[in-house]
Amino acid sequence: MADNDVLAALDIGGTHVAGAVVDAATWTVRPGSVRRRPLPGDGTAEEILSDIVACGRELDLPAEAWCGIAVPGPFDVARGVGLFQSVGKFDALYGVDVRSAVADGLGLARSRLCFINDAEAFLIGEWVTGAVSGHNRAAAITLGTGVGSAFLADGKIIAVGNSVPPEGRVDLLMIDGHPLEEAVSRRALLTAYGGGPDIDIQDMAERARSGEPKARAVIDTAMRALGRTLGPWLTRFGATALVVGGAISASWDLIEPPLRAGLAGACPALVAARRPELSPLIGAAWHCCRKMHPAGMPAEG
Repeated sequence: MADNDVLAALDIGGTHVAGAVVDAATWTVRPGSVRRRPLPGDGTAEEILSDIVACGRELDLPAEAWCGIAVPGPFDVARGVGLFQSVGKFDALYGVDVRSAVADGLGLARSRLCFINDAEAFLIGEWVTGAVSGHNRAAAITLGTGVGSAFLADGKIIAVGNSVPPEGRVDLLMIDGHPLEEAVSRRALLTAYGGGPDIDIQDMAERARSGEPKARAVIDTAMRALGRTLGPWLTRFGATALVVGGAISASWDLIEPPLRAGLAGACPALVAARRPELSPLIGAAWHCCRKMHPAGMPAEG
């Protein structure tokens, strides 16, 4: 990148959107630049896009800025078009040209927006300056409303081939004959716990810490099953580290022991994210920088 280029990033989640300006010399977020806004995942296309643009505008970007955008799947990252359908969030963006809407709203050239899957951005961010820095082959999972995943080898995301699940997506895998997300996601854990509509993951985690057998059993069962399902793929890929992020990873003290037990040694290093909220932003910016200026990339990893 040229010295005067401005590199920004947006991280679009099911309930929020975050933005920041990223320093490509150090791969850190510029102090004081992070902006966050709630996002109505079940809102209209106009409502969702309006909040994304509003967050981006708070960054006060010049017209020549580049912007990496981390977005959950299913999404056509090449075209910048939503493919969400019956996934519980962003259904209103199905078939919508998000690239044009965001670029026009921010006053940026459409060619200066680079989309990337949010789990892939998270893994890249943790590889560039985070918990899996220095690992040539690493994997990531994000645990929240769904289960995101990514596999990285020598700085490149691997999403095809026999060494990774289809599309690099562990959410397409099965546990005991059922889709993985029916056993591990936020919805799955709360359904298994059955604590009522006012109970969320944080409440269940606190009950588990307090010694409630049912809460602890639900978490242990889900994480052990996840580990058993992931283990063979991590071995096949040759991953030397697995980094975990997402809202559920905030209860690392509860999920790490059963997840490690389920993996049964399949991956030498199991680590929590070092920068769970900033890594998707750093990864999205890094992806944008690499895509637009491959010859000018700072040192990788």
